[in-house]
Amino acid sequence: MIKAHQINYKHKDFHILEGVDISLEYGKFLAIVGPNGAGKSSLLSILAHEVKQGKQQILFKDKPIDQWDILELSKNKAKFSQHNSNDIPLQVKDVVLMGRYPYFDAQPGKEDLEAMNNMMYETDVYHLKDRDYNTLSGGEKQRVHLSRVMAQLQNEIAHKLLFLDEPLNNLDIKHQYKALEIIKKFTRKANSAIVVLHDLNLAAQFADKILLMKSGRVAAYGNPEEVFTSEIISEAYNFPCSIFKHPVSDNPLIIFG
Repeated sequence: MIKAHQINYKHKDFHILEGVDISLEYGKFLAIVGPNGAGKSSLLSILAHEVKQGKQQILFKDKPIDQWDILELSKNKAKFSQHNSNDIPLQVKDVVLMGRYPYFDAQPGKEDLEAMNNMMYETDVYHLKDRDYNTLSGGEKQRVHLSRVMAQLQNEIAHKLLFLDEPLNNLDIKHQYKALEIIKKFTRKANSAIVVLHDLNLAAQFADKILLMKSGRVAAYGNPEEVFTSEIISEAYNFPCSIFKHPVSDNPLIIFG
C-alpha cells in the first residue's frame, strides 16, 4: 500500500525525523504510538504528502506519491488532521459533504448524498445534521470530521488508504470504540489505515501492526505482542510499566506505574 525508506525531516536545525523506514500491506491497521514529541504527527503528514521532506521517495500503490494526479489521489487516500478549525459557519451536513468535493463540481449527486448520510449514521452524528457546526461540543465536532473523511473514500476504488492523527481526542469511551470499529471495518475491505494513537491498550486491541517512535526514530515495529513488552515500552516512555494477559483476549494489557 505505502512504502518509504529513510525519511528524514528537520525544521531549521532541529531534527524531527531521522532514518524512518515504513512499509504497510493492503488491509492492515497500523498504529503509530510514542511519547509527546516523538514525531508521530510529522511522519503522518509526510506519508500523506502534506509535507515535503526532501529527496526521499514515498511509494503509494507502487507509484511515487508526488506523481499522482491530485484529484485521483484524493479519491484513493484521505487524512483526518489533529487540528481542525473551531469556526466553520456551516451546518453539520455541509461539513460532512466537504468530503465529497472531489466527486462533483456545482451540485452533489445521489451518490454524494448517500455517502454523506451513511457516514453520519456510522459516526452517530445524523441527528445533528441540521445543527450549526459551531454549536457542537469538541467530541461532536471530532465525529463530524471523522464522518467527512470517511465519506471522502466512499467509492468503488480498491485498496484505499486512510490517515488519522489522534482521532480519539475529546471522544467518550463509547465513541472511541465506535471510531476504531469504523476504521477496522474499513481495513477489512482490503483498505489500510495509519492511525496516531496515545492509548496503547486500544492500539493493542485494534491494530495489526505497531510503530513505536521515540525522539524522531523508530524504537520498535511489529505485531502488538512483539512491540508491547515492558522493556520496550518503559524505555520509550522513560516510565515503568507492566504487561499482563488480557482477561478476555490475547492482546497484551499494559499498566503504567
